This record gives sequence, structure tokens and C-alpha cells, in this order.
Amino acid sequence: MDAQGRGRADDIDPADQWVLNPNTGEYELRLGPSAPQSVPGPRRPRSSDAAPPARGRKEAAGRPRREGQGQKTRSRETARREAPGRETPGRDAPGRSVPPPRRRRGAPEEPPPGRRGRRPVKKTSKGKKILLWTGGTMAFVLVAGAGAAYLYIQHLNDNIASVSDDGASTGGFEKDKAINILLIGTDKRTGKGNESYGDAGSVGHADTTILLHVAKDRSNATALSIPRDLIVDVPDCPTTQDDGSQKVIPGTQRARFNTSLGQDGRTPSCTMRTVTELTGVKPDNFMVADFNAVKTLTSAVGGVEVCLGKDIDDPDSHLKLSEGTHTIEGEQALAFVRTRHAVGFGGDLSRIGLQQQFLSALMRKLKSNDTLTSPQKMLDLAEAGTKALTVDSQLDSIGKLKDLGLELGKLNVKNLTFTTVPVIDNPAEKVKATVVLDDSKAPQVFNMIRNDVSFTEVKKQKKKEKDAAAARLKGSKAPASEVRVRILNGGAVSGSAQETLSWLQNEEGVTKSENAGNAPEPLKKTTLEYAPEQAGQARRLAEIMGLSGAAMKPGESVTNSQGLPAITLTLGKDFEGAGVPLTTPDKAPEGVDKSTADKVECAK
Repeated sequence: MDAQGRGRADDIDPADQWVLNPNTGEYELRLGPSAPQSVPGPRRPRSSDAAPPARGRKEAAGRPRREGQGQKTRSRETARREAPGRETPGRDAPGRSVPPPRRRRGAPEEPPPGRRGRRPVKKTSKGKKILLWTGGTMAFVLVAGAGAAYLYIQHLNDNIASVSDDGASTGGFEKDKAINILLIGTDKRTGKGNESYGDAGSVGHADTTILLHVAKDRSNATALSIPRDLIVDVPDCPTTQDDGSQKVIPGTQRARFNTSLGQDGRTPSCTMRTVTELTGVKPDNFMVADFNAVKTLTSAVGGVEVCLGKDIDDPDSHLKLSEGTHTIEGEQALAFVRTRHAVGFGGDLSRIGLQQQFLSALMRKLKSNDTLTSPQKMLDLAEAGTKALTVDSQLDSIGKLKDLGLELGKLNVKNLTFTTVPVIDNPAEKVKATVVLDDSKAPQVFNMIRNDVSFTEVKKQKKKEKDAAAARLKGSKAPASEVRVRILNGGAVSGSAQETLSWLQNEEGVTKSENAGNAPEPLKKTTLEYAPEQAGQARRLAEIMGLSGAAMKPGESVTNSQGLPAITLTLGKDFEGAGVPLTTPDKAPEGVDKSTADKVECAK
């Protein structure tokens, strides 16, 4: 074939090899110009034979003249002259077999005289046979592949280890809500090559703990590190035993946070309860990783890039790296996240910063095209992840993990903020070994996570909505004595409505208030509903209660027990007590260290 796809001059045009048999009305194959003019008997075409011309087929322009073509054309012209009118040639000249008139190039095909046009018998060409065979093979491959995929998914399911959440979780994450995942790294020395790491004989304490909060709209997330040496109250923990029975493990007052796991037989569900007590955030799920997870996950993605602001040679963690950028995986990655004496002040808080840098690098690698476009890396990652993690009983299948991964995959790493629970040195200790909450900052950090507030500026947050909420607080305010309000309990602690009523009447001068009982449905956040003509009363009560403009809900007026129009205050789950402001902070407190996952920072 030449560059234009034309054949040799002595090739036979497939369209010329098929002629009409007037006795049968079917197209049949002629072998070429040397074949006799009588109708050949039926012949099964070889795989190399051409298919009959399709109805209305256009012939290629510029085809070179072939040997015998002129003779064939003359015979057809003779046939046309001998056939009177539109009668069938075969009827006027029995025994003569004349091919149909040759159609002009590009002209539509005409039916033979005296007979309606019929479609030629379709023959299967070699090319079509190949396509059919290939299609059948592909169908088999797809079926076999589906079976293999199913078996692989079953294999991954078998890799997953799970333990009961013992009722400590929300029941599992939901796609249309904010997500809170508790990530726990233990210091248990399990697995080959881990004998030199961790505390000797450790039962597996909560050595590294991160509460990952993902916003409801998936526009941002916060990874809150909880220091292992933070002094907390570990609550009583109902725990499922190996035989399926339940046992309540007594709580401990003023204990190190890391003892919420492993100590006295505590399981990750106890760490969950401890985090809920500490932050007011109830996790949806938990994931527990040991030393092997760091090694296998980093190897699965081909290593992660980290940066050091100085040379490090730490004999305790076995980390030896020079200043600058390095790609680490396996044992070296584990040494990186374990080191603490060689960075910062040499304590656990310094190591947390190093771990956050490592996790940022891992997130960047997981989201990179280098990983997402590599089937082998994705398979290795699935294998490593399912083997290295222990999850709660609400997250115990590859399908559920996949759904969670899809939700987390919507997140842009530049809006993933790493921060740490604000703490100060324990004032009760002369030799500083533990830390306690910084009460001037920690409550605000917990409040932001509970109320789904981003630690970074997110473009998705609509300025118009913010401005509208702020505008509700602007304007004249009615005197407290003129505020008529119904108070409902919509999820706060029992007795909160009566407590608020007493406080408003006795301390704030809101005498026209009443306790209206429980709300029809529980609310996560406290709201204040009012009619447009009651806006002045609503602004005054919002000021007294410390409510934000977002909590104010313009609507219709309702009547109180006396039949008089009143505004409605519904205390939600966020209500912490009469006189405690309910305004949600819109940014992190000053002095709280934070970093985002898209930026590379060099540890010092």
C-alpha cells in the first residue's frame, strides 16, 4: 500500500467481484475477468475474499484502471442496450446471465430493472472475524478480570483487622456530614525489624494521636495532634473482651493521655471516649497503625520527600541525615517520625512537629499524579494500608474504606491544616515531664472544630453569607425588659432551659421570658428565631447570650403561653451554660502553631 492507501494496479476491486444472479435475485461472487459469464455455483468465500458492496456504497475516487475492467464495462453496456425498457434481462433472454449496470462513481445505487433492490448477502471478512474474535476475547477477559477483582477485594477484606468501637463512636462517618476520624499510632513493637523501637514490653500505648476533622463541604480539614504526655481524665470504658463479653475498665483521673490505650486492657474505643471528654468532639471512626504502617506505606508510594534544616545523627531513633531535602521510606521513614532528641527542644512536642511535616509530605505524595496514575503503586498502597491498619467495627471492609477515601480525596492539601492542642508545662511538676491544657487557647481550638470552622482561608466560604449574618446584628436593640422570649431545650443538658430562664430574669432583666420545655427535634447549634418586626428584641437577646449572626434565623412570629407574640430561643448541643458566650470563633487564637500540608517546611 502507498501513502494514500491505494492498492496495486493489478488488484481486483472487491466491488467488481460480486454480480447479481437474475435467477435467485442474490449477489454472488465472480473470481475475476477470466471467469465464464455463466452464473457460477454457490461458493463459500475464503477469509481473504472481499465482502459484497454495501447498498449505497461510494467508490473511491481516483482508482487506477485495472486489467479487464474495460471488457467488463463493455459487456454491461451491451446488456443495457439489449434489455428493452425496465424488464428483467433474464426473462427476455433465458440462459443469459448479465451483470447489472455499472453505477457511476458517487451516484446512488439503482435497483435492477423489473426487480426491487435487495441487499447483498453479508459475508464476514477477515477483519470482521478478527474483531469478533477480539470482542469475544475481551468479554472473557472482562469477566475473568471481574472475578479476579472480586477475589482481590476479598483478599483485601481479609487483610483488615478490626475491633469494636464499644459504642464510643457516632456509628460511622456519613457522606453529607462533617467527618471526624481518630488516627492512633501505637508504640507496640510488633513485626519484623521493630525490636529496637518503642518502649520495651509496651502494651501499645497511644504514642501518636491525631483527630482529623474534615469539613462538611470537604473544602478544608484540620489535623489536631494530641500530645501523649497531656494530663487528662480517662473515663470509665465499656470494652468488648475476646470472648465477646463486656467489661467496664475503670477510669483514671489526671493520667497521661497515652494510657487511654493499652493500659489495663484499654482498647482504641477508650481513647475515643477520652478524646470526646477532652475536646467535645465525638469521633466517627478510628484507625490504629503500628510501626509497620510507616514503613510499608512509604515504600508503597516510592518514598516521601522531607526537609531538614540541620544535620541529624540520633542514635536513639537510628536517624542519620544531612541538612537539606531527602526522599525517605521504610526503616528510614520510621526513624524520621520516631526521632525527638535531635530536633527542637528534644521533647514530644518537637517530635509532633516532625510527624506533621512527614504526614504533609505523605499527603502530597498520595495526591500526586505520580501515585494516582500508577496502578502498581495503587495496588501496593491498598495492600500495605489494609495490612498495616486496625480499624473500628464500623469501618471493617474495603468498600467502607473506599467510600471514606473518596470523601477525603475531595480535599485540597492546601486547606489541610496541622495544629496541636495548646498546652503549657505542668505547673505541679518541678522536673517538667508532662503538660496540661492552655485554658486561654485550647477551648477556642476545640470550639472551631466542633463548629466546622476552617483554620485556613477557604475560597468556598461565601462572603455574601458572612456579610448577611453580620448584618443581622446591626441596628437598634430593644431594652431587655421588652424582650419577650420562649426558651426551648433542643439538645443541651437537662435543666438548661430553666437555668437560662432564671439567669435572664434575675441577672439580665429579661423578665418577659418563659420555659417552653423541650424542642420537637434536637439541634446541634443554638438558634434564635424571630419575625422581622421583632429584630430589635432578637439583637438585644443575641448580645446578652453571646450569639453570632449565624445563629439568628429570621422567620415568623409565634405566641407564648399568654397568646402574645414572642421570639424563640432553642438551646442546642453547643450550649455550655447560662452566661457562657456561644459566639463561634472564625480564626485560631494568637500563638497557636499551625501549618498546611501543601507547604514544605524544614525541621530544625
